[in-house]
Amino acid sequence: MESQGVESVQSINHRDDNTEVEMIDGDNHEEECATLETNDIPQESGKRKQTSKMWEHFKKVKVDDMQYAECKYCKIRLKAPPGFRTTSLFKHYQKACKRRPRGLDIRQSLIKTSKKVSGAEELTTHTFSQEYTRSELARMVILHDYPLSIVEHVGFRRYSASLQPSFTMISRNTLKNDIFSIYNDEKIKFYKSLDKLKCRVAITTDMWTASNNKKDLMAITAHFIDDSWRLQTPHTADVLCDLLADALMDWNIDRKVSTITVDNCTTNDAMLRRLLDRLSTKDVLLDGKVLHMRCCAHILNLIVKDGLETISNTIERIRDSVVYWTASPARVERFEEVARQLNVSCGKKLSLDCKTRWNSTYLMLETAIAYKDVFPRAKARDIHYRSLPIDEDWENAVEICSKLKLFYNVTEMFSGTLYPTSNFYFQKICEIKVKLDEWVKSTNVMIQYMAKDMLQKYEKYWDNCHILMGVAAVLDPRYKMKLVEFYFPLIYPESAQSKIVEIRQSYYDLLVDYQTRVATNLKDTSSIGGSGKSGSMSSEFDVLSWWKTNGVKYPNLQKMAKDILAIPVSTVASESAFSTSGRLVSPHRNRLHPSTLEILMCARRWLWNEGNGTCLKFSGLEACPTMLDEEEDEETVVET
Repeated sequence: MESQGVESVQSINHRDDNTEVEMIDGDNHEEECATLETNDIPQESGKRKQTSKMWEHFKKVKVDDMQYAECKYCKIRLKAPPGFRTTSLFKHYQKACKRRPRGLDIRQSLIKTSKKVSGAEELTTHTFSQEYTRSELARMVILHDYPLSIVEHVGFRRYSASLQPSFTMISRNTLKNDIFSIYNDEKIKFYKSLDKLKCRVAITTDMWTASNNKKDLMAITAHFIDDSWRLQTPHTADVLCDLLADALMDWNIDRKVSTITVDNCTTNDAMLRRLLDRLSTKDVLLDGKVLHMRCCAHILNLIVKDGLETISNTIERIRDSVVYWTASPARVERFEEVARQLNVSCGKKLSLDCKTRWNSTYLMLETAIAYKDVFPRAKARDIHYRSLPIDEDWENAVEICSKLKLFYNVTEMFSGTLYPTSNFYFQKICEIKVKLDEWVKSTNVMIQYMAKDMLQKYEKYWDNCHILMGVAAVLDPRYKMKLVEFYFPLIYPESAQSKIVEIRQSYYDLLVDYQTRVATNLKDTSSIGGSGKSGSMSSEFDVLSWWKTNGVKYPNLQKMAKDILAIPVSTVASESAFSTSGRLVSPHRNRLHPSTLEILMCARRWLWNEGNGTCLKFSGLEACPTMLDEEEDEETVVET
């Protein structure tokens, strides 16, 4: 299971009292222990001096007025009150710490420069550890999708040896076992975090295909809002249903599911109908009527694809011009020379569009328009250039760009890396419908045809607004029901009133359901009429922060908001949201055993989530064990 949208994995930085001190077998350490235990943590007055060499490997930290000694290698904390004797530190260092330096004298340390959180630099000690370096090598391979055979590359081996000659490069199977170990540790953490959840979990599924077309994979992602109100954020119907149901039950979240967002295909529709039969109706929202969510990014792709097919011939000369002037470095240089003569900035380069990524057509036209005056001058200097666009071509390009910009911005919003809260969905989808209705009446015949095709696809998938998206809009305190009451008459002129009533009734049905589940005597009395306090709220309004702060007044509504606002509207991230092709497993991964591939994909997401989705915080150099190569055979997989 790939936890693409989950960012709530917590690092375990301490143990319980039963694991703070570990015994050492044998008597050969008694004399050294007796010597070390005479050195205590300084008293609060700070007058006593730390003399034990164990303090080279531990540092003092205070948590909730309790003093601890934190291991510099594994970050485990041991209780260390005033007057504490360091025997337990020595025992932890010698036996319990799995990342301590081994095979070297404990006094052989290097001085290195490290940065504090504030950015200031300080000198610290560093001691090489084979085990720690192996672990970091495994993490590197997981995080950056390096080929599993990297540890066999001569260049990598020489580079590693130049950094640390003491490091012994490990074998392929050793690396695989280390990766499995990291996966199991992270899986336990993630499982515990899911088990502690008191809110519902929204599910998205996404199909991946190996480039050799030998296997298909389903990525299952859990989305929820954590206790700090941060949004944590990837065939046959029978087979897919079994896979998804097994995954939900394995992770013990089958009774917590709010929605399942899937791609738009009949197989997924059938899969969810079968899955609903396997789930308990008392555990799903509104008896399962809102379980199925369609991926918004995929629908937008289908809408734009139909529109572009209609008008593709109208921009052929612009596309041919881009092909000509990007065909060779010499032509690019001549074109940019002409641009500089006309004082046209060359900040953006001409780029040809790709048939599987519709945003590339938008970006191609946007850039070409900026060079509109350069093409005629370039033709005068090159008699072989024969596809000069005419004025009508540029007029069409400007019109098309202005229309595609709306879809481009909405797709980027819906497919953001951190996933937007679901209250944004309703307004943007309504805006698209209003714009399409306007474009159908355009004086430009080309835009009319494009809009008609787009509108036909829109009505196929979004003729009925998903109930929970309307409820999510109501949960935005800036608008409440006003947004629904404003847009429905515009997009459903004949049935607006009945649909408004449906959203309102669904809102109250959900609230009653949450009041029953919570079993509280408190009643939420907040009205959903009116416009809230939108006048005092900026466009940068954070709906999660509002519910975190004000939800105490409405405990049942707060719990409902936590579940509904976490529902994703897209199954894909921004880098693949514009693509009309499927998601592919990289060539150096597609021959791996499915279990190994699952471990790599899941572990990669969990490790990035620990670093807040951007970068990880490292305390030193990292390296890791050897991984399986690209052609791992299913029969040769080593069980761990």
